[in-house]
Amino acid sequence: MISFLRKLGRDRRGVSAVEFALIAPAMVASYFGMAEITQALLAERKAAHAASAIGDLVSQSSSVSSSDITDIFSIASTIMSPYSTTTLKMRVSSVTADSAGVAKVDWSSGDGLTALTTGSTVTGIPSGVISAGQSVVMSEVTYSYDSPVDLMMPNAVTFSRKFYLRPRKSDKVAKTN
Repeated sequence: MISFLRKLGRDRRGVSAVEFALIAPAMVASYFGMAEITQALLAERKAAHAASAIGDLVSQSSSVSSSDITDIFSIASTIMSPYSTTTLKMRVSSVTADSAGVAKVDWSSGDGLTALTTGSTVTGIPSGVISAGQSVVMSEVTYSYDSPVDLMMPNAVTFSRKFYLRPRKSDKVAKTN
C-alpha cells in the first residue's frame, strides 16, 4: 500500500487537466464579463451618436416642423440598431440666451423625454457655449442598457448624452407646425 501511494505521489499525469478545471470557470466568467461590458460600451456609443445626429440634423435647417422632428427621432432609433429602442428617450430643443445671457427655451420636442416648457430657463449649459443673443440646438438622449446575460451587469445601466450645436443656416432654428 505504501509503495502504491509513493507511486501515485510521483505520477504527474493529469496535472494539466486539474489545473484547467480550476482555472476554466474564472476564464469563462471573464470572457462573458468582457463581452457584456463591450456590448454596453457599444450601446453607449450608439446612444451618443443618436444624440449627436438629432442635434446635427436639426441644426442644418433654418426651420423644422413637427413631422421633421418625428422623422429625425426615427433616424435616431435606427442608429440604435440592433439594440432595443424601448428604453430610448430623446428630446431636442432650441435655446437662446437673452440680453443678460440667461438661456431660455424657444421650443422643444420630446420622444420619451418630456418637452421643455417654452420660455423656461435652461441650466447646466457649459460656459462659453452660448452668450447673449446667441442660439443653440440642444439634443438629449437617455438610454437604459440591460444585458441579456446579466452575469456581470445584473441591473440596467443608464446612459445620458447631451449635445449643443449652433444653427448653420440661420441665427436660430424655428419650429413650424
